Amino acid sequence: MRPGPIRVVLAEDGVLAREGIVRIITSAEDIELVATCETLAEVRAAVEREQPDVLLTDIRMPPTFTDEGIQIAAELSTSHPEMGVLVLSQHADPVYAMTLLEHGSKGRGYLLKERLKDSGELNRSVREVAAGGAIVDPQIVDALLTMQERKQGSVLERLTPREREILALVAEGRSNSAIADSLAITKRGVERHINSIFGKLELGDSGEISRRVKATLAYLAGKPL
Repeated sequence: MRPGPIRVVLAEDGVLAREGIVRIITSAEDIELVATCETLAEVRAAVEREQPDVLLTDIRMPPTFTDEGIQIAAELSTSHPEMGVLVLSQHADPVYAMTLLEHGSKGRGYLLKERLKDSGELNRSVREVAAGGAIVDPQIVDALLTMQERKQGSVLERLTPREREILALVAEGRSNSAIADSLAITKRGVERHINSIFGKLELGDSGEISRRVKATLAYLAGKPL
């Protein structure tokens, strides 16, 4: 990421939501809002013109109000692979989250709009994807965990309650240090739990946070690795 404030293009066609996001983003000294957009065409133009560090985008916008935010994320993975994309959604939809990560999870995030009540959470997520990290809303993780737990014979049954708790935090994109702080345990303890989790679930762990997120979500969604 280049020096200076994090440059953000915002794509949101809803007036009230856009005003709220603008207020949050502009309150952070290290984040600069360089353009706002309402349509997919405007987003493409703003990205080329401004070359932002992060695109903060709604999923649905004109012209079709379907999955424009996911579409532009896929395009940018090829045309601007260094650019972060943080998708905002009203719905805890695991399918959208998985589609977003199919082209790579580095610098990708999926956050529910209800998190906008916490300005610190939104700005933290912008910083995370700008740095190449991955963010997945906890409700998405919970939905995937619940879906797997309902399956008869789910291998999640192999995990202890503490391991399930740590698995959810791993899938949210938390670092080992952040997990340790959150659970008030040592970093070495977290590492032992994660090694046990990935062993029981037969998932390879490269040590790279964004790849851990992708692997964990792929498992939870029932997709082959």
